[in-house]
Amino acid sequence: MSARVGGVTIRASRATQIVLLSVIGAVFSLPILGMIEFTLRGGLEGGYNFDHWVKVFSGGLDASYSRPLWTGVGNSLLLAALTVLISFVVLVPTMVLVQLRFPRLRRVLEFVCLIPLTIPAIVIVVGLAPVFSVMARMFGSGVWSLAFAYGIIVLPFAYRAIQSNLVAIDLVTLTEAARSLGASWLSTMWTVVLPNLRRGLLAAAFITIAVVLGEFTIASLLNRPNLQTALLLVSKADPFTAVIFALLALAFGFVLLFTLGRVTARQIRRSS
Repeated sequence: MSARVGGVTIRASRATQIVLLSVIGAVFSLPILGMIEFTLRGGLEGGYNFDHWVKVFSGGLDASYSRPLWTGVGNSLLLAALTVLISFVVLVPTMVLVQLRFPRLRRVLEFVCLIPLTIPAIVIVVGLAPVFSVMARMFGSGVWSLAFAYGIIVLPFAYRAIQSNLVAIDLVTLTEAARSLGASWLSTMWTVVLPNLRRGLLAAAFITIAVVLGEFTIASLLNRPNLQTALLLVSKADPFTAVIFALLALAFGFVLLFTLGRVTARQIRRSS
């Protein structure tokens, strides 16, 4: 762990690194440990047991809230897949085109992609409500329509992940070499550009999935059921089950981040 100040590199001692990592780990782990402890409580009987976990994994949930809960899980997974697809279809060709043909627009594209970070979710909903009303009349009001709103809120994260990979490769040389060998633009994108952007695309996909699985405000205000709105509904009848599913969603996010770290490290070792 080091920092560069005034041309001088300052390295933290090992003890300082351990203290900092311990504090950061405690900040993140204490709430999770509290959630785990809550799910193990025996309720009015007292003590600790695994009854709530057994009920979830053995199919013993009450049908009155298990149906909306599993519907929310399915909707969130569908939205995650659609959001990743929309982000890639819109963002990747645009970034490649700007990088190759319009480099002066790079700052403009970056500004546009980072705008959603500065706009609260409630403002996005107010702006999108008329659009969604028109979509509902023309195409229906299914939960799939949320993917377009989610494509906006994940835009900054997907852009950063792909851009960091894009600047690390010589895209102009690669595309010119492919074109000189007779490859079409579609073939160049599929066989040259996308394989070299694999690390950035994976990072963007994993981050997008994590954001979509944790989104609540837009789905709630637009009255679309997803995982987080279902958890709120279930928590009123069975808070233990709601917390267990929240922990499972967190674990899924951690697995995605761990996978991303492993893939990134493997790519770095191969390139070196």
